Amino acid sequence: MKTIGQIAELFDLPISTLRYYDKEGLFPDLQRKAGIRHFGQSEIEALRVIECLKKSGMEIKDIKRFMEWCKLGSQTYPQRKALFDQQEIAVKTEIDRLEQALAMIKFKQWYYEQALCDGHEERLATVIPQDLPAEIKSYYALSHPE
Repeated sequence: MKTIGQIAELFDLPISTLRYYDKEGLFPDLQRKAGIRHFGQSEIEALRVIECLKKSGMEIKDIKRFMEWCKLGSQTYPQRKALFDQQEIAVKTEIDRLEQALAMIKFKQWYYEQALCDGHEERLATVIPQDLPAEIKSYYALSHPE
């Protein structure tokens, strides 16, 4: 069993966030001794899932619904599976968006490195996009979808 302070440190979360999760009913079996919250393995695992879903863009109200499904047992397996299927799509979409942003950053790093070497940007206008180095051309293509 771990205290709220230990869990906050373990997950690098503010204690207020853990209290909020508790208030929202995300830890239905959380034990208290002398008013102190004690987190067991089930709460730690629940928090891992909660944080995963939160990082994937899911709102607390939907995470709460998922946790309620968990309490209902095996009859909610289809809903839980569908929820994770939807989150996989959302995460992959976000990864694609970030890869496009990263490609633009890498292209612009190369671009300004060349501009620094040349002391101007004039030559660059003559090489973009047809005469870019292969790796830079791939960054350009990903960051400039047509």
